[in-house]
Amino acid sequence: MKTPHDPRHQQRIDRMQQLFTDSFQKDAAFDPLIDRTITEAAPEWPIDKIAKIDLAILRLSAYELMVEKKEPPKVIIDEAVELAKAFGNDNSAKFVNGVLGTILKSL
Repeated sequence: MKTPHDPRHQQRIDRMQQLFTDSFQKDAAFDPLIDRTITEAAPEWPIDKIAKIDLAILRLSAYELMVEKKEPPKVIIDEAVELAKAFGNDNSAKFVNGVLGTILKSL
């Protein structure tokens, strides 16, 4: 069972916070495949219009779904929704869940 003290949960928080911090750097480079996948899954929301915290969660989770593939997709999406609830706004969890669900269907 996942707890706030689970080291994997804390690692995700740390990675998400680093992605969030990097998003404020002018010279930050993000994986173009991940960003293109997010853009395709949420065509009405260009990357520069997505809230930076939501984008950090999406980048982390999309990477886990598409590249790492260490955890079952349901676990990755559940963790992303929990992060969105904890760090995002009132609509973040629903938005993150929808985008990741679309990405999962395309894989």
